[in-house]
Amino acid sequence: MKTEIIEINTEFIRLDALLKLSGIAETGGHAKVMIQNGEVKVNGEICTMRGKKMRHGDKASTQNASAEVCVIDR
Repeated sequence: MKTEIIEINTEFIRLDALLKLSGIAETGGHAKVMIQNGEVKVNGEICTMRGKKMRHGDKASTQNASAEVCVIDR
């Protein structure tokens, strides 16, 4: 499984927004359902908080895909 690097220019991105931006979830609503169903791991641990703040180096993954946050200079 290839990890998609998602570059942001803010301090953090919410987990649901990361899933949508990376294409792991088709919509924000789809991301919400995935998170609530326990389908998403953050740094290897199941996370059910859709507003979880994802910071530089944090990784979100499902069975089929993963995305890592990379903060770029503002």
